[in-house]
Amino acid sequence: MGPHPYESIPLDVAGYAMGAYLLVVHSLMMWKAEPCKKWLNRLPRHRVAGIYTLAVGMFWFWLLIAPENRGLLSSLTMDIGEFNAVKPWLRVIVPVAFLGMVIYVKEFLFVRALGVVALMASGPLLEAAFNRDPATRLLVPVFSYLLLTAGLFWVGMPYTFRDLASWATASHKRWMGLAMGGLVYGVLTLLCATLFWGGH
Repeated sequence: MGPHPYESIPLDVAGYAMGAYLLVVHSLMMWKAEPCKKWLNRLPRHRVAGIYTLAVGMFWFWLLIAPENRGLLSSLTMDIGEFNAVKPWLRVIVPVAFLGMVIYVKEFLFVRALGVVALMASGPLLEAAFNRDPATRLLVPVFSYLLLTAGLFWVGMPYTFRDLASWATASHKRWMGLAMGGLVYGVLTLLCATLFWGGH
């Protein structure tokens, strides 16, 4: 098995993707503050959004353990060392777990699903910044570890998302401060990706 596709992600491409995400999300937070607040507070119990988000996260994980030599389906297959032996079992367990969560998890399905997606998204970002120059690349792993930590909490303690949403939306000043912070982080990331990260 050759190098994993995550290992070939250029640092600047990861920076563009991350920066664009931060700019879009936090621009919406500023531009449409009240609708975004209402939407964020409703989101934890939005079951349909939870099902689709969980499908994305679980399928993404399944692709990492997909059988080899199956063309595009195997493009993200990952070598997991001594755990390779359990891959066939995981290929069955993952879809069963998806169905089980959809059927039996009634509370905060979206939050748990978002946690899964956050955990999956942190992987390629961390790989893109691993052992690269320059030092400004740390913008990527800092965001990735925040994403990773949030994902762990949202999967295991989904009510923390609800509490965080309530805290963020309780004060307009706080909401705008968070939005501005995200915008600044996004702009810094895009600037570094454009000026410093090319070729890394």
